[in-house]
Amino acid sequence: MTKYDPKIHHRRSIRLIGYDYSSAGLYFITICTHDKKCIFGRIYNGEMIYNNFGKFIAENFIKIPEQFPSVMIYESVIMPNHVHFIIELSDEQGRADPAPTAPTIGNIIAWFKYHTTKQINLSDKLWQRNYYEHIIRNEKSYGEIREYITTNPLHWTKDSLFVE
Repeated sequence: MTKYDPKIHHRRSIRLIGYDYSSAGLYFITICTHDKKCIFGRIYNGEMIYNNFGKFIAENFIKIPEQFPSVMIYESVIMPNHVHFIIELSDEQGRADPAPTAPTIGNIIAWFKYHTTKQINLSDKLWQRNYYEHIIRNEKSYGEIREYITTNPLHWTKDSLFVE
């Protein structure tokens, strides 16, 4: 086993330094499968055809707001080897049972990855180690991301995550 060397083994954070990821707002999230393996189905004629794993992931999106009541999931798409979705964190004001601390995007993604991995129980890892997020700051950005998500299956062969 290689001895830990912080110069070699340091993982650079891709998160915005100093940003509070429990802040109310909209976020665009992408999570890829481990080694970008196509395990959720396939694209046929511009439409995603789920296999059982893809159906399971789709069913689990609705569990995120159940687990985190201050969270809403908007547009989402499950692709053969990744998922995209827009998530909204609210400030929880006015709720009768506010959580002691607001969940962060990291808490939510960690819960989703853990929950789905545990249930699918593959012999290999299900998700890659990290995820991509983008803070949606205005209506124009929201519209562009929404369009990207809804048309993603139509452009699969041009996608940076495309695998034959």
